[in-house]
Amino acid sequence: MAVRGRHRRRQQSRINRASLTVTAGGAGLALPLVAAGTADAASADTWAKVAACESSGDWSINTGNGYYGGLQFKQSTWEAYGGGTYAGRADLASKDQQIAVAEKVLDGQGPGAWPACSQKAGLTRGGPAPAAPEAAPAPRPAKAPAATPTTTPQSKAGTAEMYTVVRGDTLSQIAEEQRVKGGWQRLYQANRERVGTDPDLIVPGQRLQVKPGVATPPKDRPAPRAKDRTGPEPTGKQAAEKAAAKAAEAKKAADAKKAAEAKKAEEARKAAAAKKAEEAQKAAAKKKAEEAKKVSAPSTARFSSPVDAGTGTPYRASGASWSKGYHTGVDFPVPTGTSVKAAASGTVVSAGWGGSYGYQVVIKHNDGKYSQYAHLSALTVRSGQSVQAGQRIARSGSTGNSTGPHLHFEVRTGPGFGSDIDPLAYLRGGGVKV
Repeated sequence: MAVRGRHRRRQQSRINRASLTVTAGGAGLALPLVAAGTADAASADTWAKVAACESSGDWSINTGNGYYGGLQFKQSTWEAYGGGTYAGRADLASKDQQIAVAEKVLDGQGPGAWPACSQKAGLTRGGPAPAAPEAAPAPRPAKAPAATPTTTPQSKAGTAEMYTVVRGDTLSQIAEEQRVKGGWQRLYQANRERVGTDPDLIVPGQRLQVKPGVATPPKDRPAPRAKDRTGPEPTGKQAAEKAAAKAAEAKKAADAKKAAEAKKAEEARKAAAAKKAEEAQKAAAKKKAEEAKKVSAPSTARFSSPVDAGTGTPYRASGASWSKGYHTGVDFPVPTGTSVKAAASGTVVSAGWGGSYGYQVVIKHNDGKYSQYAHLSALTVRSGQSVQAGQRIARSGSTGNSTGPHLHFEVRTGPGFGSDIDPLAYLRGGGVKV
């Protein structure tokens, strides 16, 4: 059951706004809602791509390699950029909390903090990256007991003959860390039988040879016995002809082997491309089916309920928790991330931070009334945009002065605070059963 939230008196909000996203034009594109002074924020979609590269999108990953969470924070970096306020380690924090700390790291260290995955995900920042702040060293305990160092596949980079795959690894990343000559292509060729036809498909626990240029010393074996010769010794011309024929035969065999390997590699490439195309087609079909499910039957009501949920704190509830002495709207207790819809058609006059209301959207309707949606976690419309009744405009949250996740819905006769009217009566007048 969702927590029934209520307001406190207005006060300066201390919320970290770095992880809030807004979708421009209502088209589903996630963009960062950046507060004043924050120039290097990235979208949630970009951070999701970085996490997909770093940890296969597992925001709670802890493989024991010294890096934690979906964005693979080192513990000292997590603590230096305020992660300790959320959780002891990054893998114990939520996705939004990890992104909030990552925004600070991006501002301090630049995209180079994720050297490979930032390029793949398109993670950028404005201007050159300043020097990263160092976390203060922890005090050394007196007479600490001797510890046996833990050796992981990553700790032997550049020296190990074999490498054990861990979660989040890629052939290109392993080749770079282990300094494999010829890059991931050489590494793949040396481990084709272990990996299979798809070089992008490696699984944790696989053992890969990371020194493909080092040949295994041959075992001791007896020297070949000399063949018995009969007849006269070959002349110099005969010996030269025989050597030339042998060389030609060897070249023919080498060319045939090279052609076979090239054909096999081409078949593997085509198989991988066909597999990716099939997966993309399935994903597109699934997305289309999900979008079709979201299309609801046309309604006879002129208005729409802002959320599909029952009500909590009613309109005009009195108490010292509200600056006007009573509750100026009605609360709908819903979990964070619930879709919030426009109650009626109109034009967005405000979409952003609203002080004690947290992130809010205010819409002026065609009948001259104004509706307010407060304590939001994400906005999907912008000021000046036209909206229709039932169109998604935001996602619910608990920003501003709020004691728990809920939507504060208010209807006014004017654009400012203090001209409130009964919001449920307004919805019912438009045909909404609430």
